[in-house]
Amino acid sequence: MPLVSMRQLLDEAAKGGYGVGAFNVNDMEQIQAIMMAAKETKSPVIVQASRGARQFAEDLYLFKLIQAAAELNPEIPIAMHQDHGNSFETCKSAIELGYTSVMMDGSLKEDGKTPSTFDENVAVTKKVVDYAHERGVTVEGEIGVLGGVEDSGLEHITDPDQAVEFAERTGVDALAIAIGTSHGAYKFNKKPDGSVLKMDVLIAIHKRLPNTHLVMHGSSSVPKDLQDIVNKYGGKLKETWGVPVEEIQLGIRNGVRKVNVDTDNRLAITGAIRKVLWETPEKFDPRDYMKPAREAMKKVVALRMTQFGQASHASDYSPIPITEIAKGYKDGTLTTHPLVAAK
Repeated sequence: MPLVSMRQLLDEAAKGGYGVGAFNVNDMEQIQAIMMAAKETKSPVIVQASRGARQFAEDLYLFKLIQAAAELNPEIPIAMHQDHGNSFETCKSAIELGYTSVMMDGSLKEDGKTPSTFDENVAVTKKVVDYAHERGVTVEGEIGVLGGVEDSGLEHITDPDQAVEFAERTGVDALAIAIGTSHGAYKFNKKPDGSVLKMDVLIAIHKRLPNTHLVMHGSSSVPKDLQDIVNKYGGKLKETWGVPVEEIQLGIRNGVRKVNVDTDNRLAITGAIRKVLWETPEKFDPRDYMKPAREAMKKVVALRMTQFGQASHASDYSPIPITEIAKGYKDGTLTTHPLVAAK
């Protein structure tokens, strides 16, 4: 099966009422772990690469590895996604390489640190949408700033009215919103509840934008058992909490179709490697520790696929060629401007 459109993948998820995990990759073993999990659970999947991953692995290496995953697993629908594109040029380069989906994170300026204005975000995201849709490529936008409520304050939480305006003006296929999650392991210093994780905002946005695919970033759950394995074998992780799976499932019931997971997989890999090197310090063959590391990540991914509801849905549909997706955008078959419900 060729790489498929993320728009098709998310549309099917909406029909089925489930979410789809989007898992970050940097190397071959991570890609293999994701595909092992997808095959085991019969799940469609989004494989995504950040700007840092593209630089680390070199673009062509990473792209060819994901192409190989598609060829070796023809029964699994795979969308290849650029995570957190910081500029039109970043997204354009991914599209030219063959990515079937891109995220334009216009919530920040090109430095990836400075918050942009709403109009700046709209302008650059709309530019990416126009370029991408002409080529059948899905676009995810972002409004609000990730970082965690505890650190950044409520001014960074997505405003539902602005979410509606942003979706209408840009025509994005998917919208990442800020509800208090953050990237990395250290998200919360206590188990998150309604005071730090604003699920009410997510629900309000879904009510206003019932046909817009919502995205949860920073959604690793950072399980204590994975933290404990790292620390047992020489690590020094501080106690921390991630996003509870039940909160993600609440999001899925309220319009979330794409769920980004990275940290959980990093913890699984690191713990497995530490265990091998701690217990058998004479080992030096990378295969001796990368094989259990790959298996540990596979288990986490397979669990998340089951928890998000995407398991057993790989064979529900046949992929629509990207050229046909492009025609759908052009003739309006694939709507990009949302149905907006009243307040």
